[in-house]
This record gives sequence, structure tokens and C-alpha cells, in this order.
Amino acid sequence: MKTPQKPDNEQERVAALKDLVILDTEPEESLDRVTRFTAHIFDVPIALISLVDTDRQWFKSRFGLDARETERDISFCGHAILEDTIFVVHNALEDPRFCDNLLVQGDPHIRFYAGAPLKLSSGFTIGTICIIDVEPREFTQADCGILQQLAQDIVTAIQNK
Repeated sequence: MKTPQKPDNEQERVAALKDLVILDTEPEESLDRVTRFTAHIFDVPIALISLVDTDRQWFKSRFGLDARETERDISFCGHAILEDTIFVVHNALEDPRFCDNLLVQGDPHIRFYAGAPLKLSSGFTIGTICIIDVEPREFTQADCGILQQLAQDIVTAIQNK
């Protein structure tokens, strides 16, 4: 398992996340609707709005997963926030970064992951909207476009609070 690196601007990124005063808040129906819709349109069992904190990823909204958070060291989203575009893992069992990951070897048995960065207008990426499947799968350019648009909509909603 490869532990995700931290961005060069990690302190500022985490400060921007904390300035939103969104961590550890109650679920919001408007964001939960987006998560349910995302799971439905991509036909996946799990969809999450994940916020990457210093040592954990915390789920502002979740569909198909009971956990409220996981350690950042084992997170797929920790890798995804390092990208400017969609981060896709087609088959986690065949990816050396993830094949021995606890979330692949055990519950929820991740095989496919796609995460779009939630990038604030300030330029800091605070997390992802991600989809997870228990089967490997392909992800088209059209799929990437849809997930990216959902990410932009989520950022707009979060910043307009």
C-alpha cells in the first residue's frame, strides 16, 4: 500500500478546509441528495463527499457506507486531492498503490474508485466527490465530465453557505 503524499500547501489547504466550519457537522439533505443521485447515475453501491483533514478523511455525505471517516493513510481520496483532474483506479487489486490496502482486502472491498477534486475558488482542494464499486470497471471521458460537474456544484453549495 502506498500512503498518499501531502500537498506542498498542506497547512494552507487544511486551514481553508477548517475555515469552512464544515467538519463534523450534521448531514445536509441537499448534499445527501447529490450523493444519492451520484450513486444512481453511475450505478455504484457507494458515493461519498469526502473532506480530507490532517489525519483523516471525513464524509460530509455518504451513500452505501456506514463509516463516518477513515484514516487518511489508507484513503483513496488522499491520493485524489493531489490531482487537478479525476483520479481513477479501474481495478484496485491490480494497482500496486492499493492492492494490499485494508479497504480493498476487507470491507468495503473496493475494486473501482473515481474521485473528482473539490477545489475551492481559492485554489485549495479540500476533498472529493467519489464513487466506489466492488467490481472493476471502465470510466469514460463522458463519465469524467459528469463527475467533474458534480464536484463544481458541490463546491458552489459549500462556499455559498
